Amino acid sequence: MFFLKELPTEEMVRNYTRNYSSDPARISETLHMMRRASLLIRKLEAYFASHNLSQLRFLILIVIDREPDEHSALTPQDILDRLDVSKPVLSRTLQTMERDALIRITANKKDGRSKSVFLTDQGRAKLTAVLPDYYALLVEEL
Repeated sequence: MFFLKELPTEEMVRNYTRNYSSDPARISETLHMMRRASLLIRKLEAYFASHNLSQLRFLILIVIDREPDEHSALTPQDILDRLDVSKPVLSRTLQTMERDALIRITANKKDGRSKSVFLTDQGRAKLTAVLPDYYALLVEEL
């Protein structure tokens, strides 16, 4: 999260970077981008919460749904490889998503030591319901 509400002026950035080989205009541009990204993340978190989701739960639904065959499944390791989260966080999240009937976890038919994670009809319906306003938030001016 980027917590600065009031960004430094270009003059302030120039003064801060005077002794460094930095590009003040590029630094100001990056600070503005970070601020917009922070505002967007807050909006998305509130939006997901209103749908009993988190950003991670939403991303797990997306990662599973984007597989070419709607009946295909991913292993927890496949999901972990596609997301930037720790294994314990993913495991806990998958458990709560299964409890909430968004996903189904079964023994992997190819490897009995592994699990397969599928979207349920409820998970697919949740994703379908959330996507239109999610995309609207992404293109909103911040």
